[in-house]
Amino acid sequence: MRIVGGEFGGRRFNPPAKIPARPTTEMAREGLFNTLNAMTDLEGVKTLELFGGTGSITYELASHGAADMTIVERDATSVDFIKKTVQALEIADKVKVVKADAFRFLKQCTDRYDLIFADPPYALENMDEIPDLVLSQNLLSPGGLLILEHSPRNNYQTTGGFLRVKNYGTTTFSFFTLTTK
Repeated sequence: MRIVGGEFGGRRFNPPAKIPARPTTEMAREGLFNTLNAMTDLEGVKTLELFGGTGSITYELASHGAADMTIVERDATSVDFIKKTVQALEIADKVKVVKADAFRFLKQCTDRYDLIFADPPYALENMDEIPDLVLSQNLLSPGGLLILEHSPRNNYQTTGGFLRVKNYGTTTFSFFTLTTK
């Protein structure tokens, strides 16, 4: 696993083979961050990564200047790897690692974030609930973004708050924001 851009660009980490995750590919991460950098300034933002897996999105966010990051992951091996990587990058003062179920976390969370990234397993049955849950719980700051990673089979273009979709082969990112009535 390689960080593709920013301050830590080029740094490599080797997640244990036992991690039950499908890390976002380097090509997709690079495309995502090119899009994000064109849409918003990541310097100083508060972020939440759901279904953290290896934590790769948070490392990219830190590399691009995010200041306050939370990663939610329920697998103990993944959490251990994330904590070790956060220490190795010397960003432990900026990253909070939460071992929890992402849906439970969302339902209990009272914080607001500038950017929320969710990368659930593509076969997760209740994946379609994530945008509505994030928006109904009022977890985005004004102008904030939710990015949902999914397979091209899913389509969220009629979901409330939908902004745009970007495809990178077998990886698709749907972007959402708060809508005003």
